Amino acid sequence: MILTKLRVSSQKVGLFIRAVSTLRNNSFIKVFKDPSAPSSHILTYLDSDPPSKSLAIGTTTALPPTPQSFKQNPKFVSILNEVVSEYGHQDEDVVAQAKAFASPGGFNLGSGGSFFPGQRQQRHQGSSRKQGGGGGAGGDGAGGASAQGGPGGGGRGGFVHLSDRRNPPDFGRIAWPEDILGSVEVDGSGQVIGKLQPSGSYRIVTNEGILNLSPFLRGKLIDRLRKEEAKERGA
Repeated sequence: MILTKLRVSSQKVGLFIRAVSTLRNNSFIKVFKDPSAPSSHILTYLDSDPPSKSLAIGTTTALPPTPQSFKQNPKFVSILNEVVSEYGHQDEDVVAQAKAFASPGGFNLGSGGSFFPGQRQQRHQGSSRKQGGGGGAGGDGAGGASAQGGPGGGGRGGFVHLSDRRNPPDFGRIAWPEDILGSVEVDGSGQVIGKLQPSGSYRIVTNEGILNLSPFLRGKLIDRLRKEEAKERGA
């Protein structure tokens, strides 16, 4: 499913109207027909028409995209990982997790438990999987210092994860590996140490949907893509 917006530009001769399609479940992602493959669509964060395939998220033969219909763009994945590494430690989700992890009750998060501001527990429809506990996705919530490499919180430091917002885990649980963008160390006072390391297991499209970044990270990613596009045009 796609949404269509009308882009209007005034000209001397009259008014030119061009339809811009976006994904229904993520209006920040634009949808363009792929001129090289009529049955395929190009998915991108950029507005340019025709779109730059080298900077696109990827292509899909179905809307909304599914793991079976979607083909990711390796260059986009590389840029995404670079943005995550550069700015992920500043993301509000990471900062909130770090503070919660170092709090007196932080041991309930295990090592690297996920926390989203204002998040309520959710039931994940269409799946019988249980979210992982302190030991990782699919765990029983019994801790996880050995599994995640951290001492388990409670004022002692450890690791937290930056996860995609398309399928946020319940409070105190760790997202599935396919939803984890990266991880970073936190000290006993809740301060982030260094920068995020990309997980290597993140998938742009899963059965839960396409990537859905925080406003902060999405903004940084789009800024980087625009700079890359300007380089291409100047080449």
